[in-house]
Amino acid sequence: MSEANAALITRFYLAFQRLDAEAMAASYTDDVVFSDPAFGTLRGQDAGDMWRMLAARAKDFSLTFDHVHAGDHHGSANWTATYLFSQTGRTVVNHIHARFVFRDGKICEHHDHFDFWRWSRQALGTPGLLLGWTPLLKGKVRGQALKGLRAFQAGR
Repeated sequence: MSEANAALITRFYLAFQRLDAEAMAASYTDDVVFSDPAFGTLRGQDAGDMWRMLAARAKDFSLTFDHVHAGDHHGSANWTATYLFSQTGRTVVNHIHARFVFRDGKICEHHDHFDFWRWSRQALGTPGLLLGWTPLLKGKVRGQALKGLRAFQAGR
């Protein structure tokens, strides 16, 4: 296991626990590729700005992480975020598996995977239960997430 890359993942999540988005973004290469079910694929500055936006808006937030593994080029971790989803006021406990690719001592790819239907049931209630498995709801959530990111970037 690459101790330097495992330490990088650990620093990333310790920063996340503190909602220190600047430290999180500093863990990324300038051309990082990030993906998850809510935002889709983000590149470069957009990935760092997503963390800045989420940290700035976080309510009743906590995070745990474990199973950090890293080799010379790839790594992974599991993390759980608990937070208040601002659009509905509902508490979400989201279990995520993250995969990483490293280059030059930084993260150049970060892919988060979670059960979108499970997330949507918690975040949205009945609409998430009924429609959370559909591409229609996933597309709507992704559109709103990107719209929020663009508004955040415009206000900076």
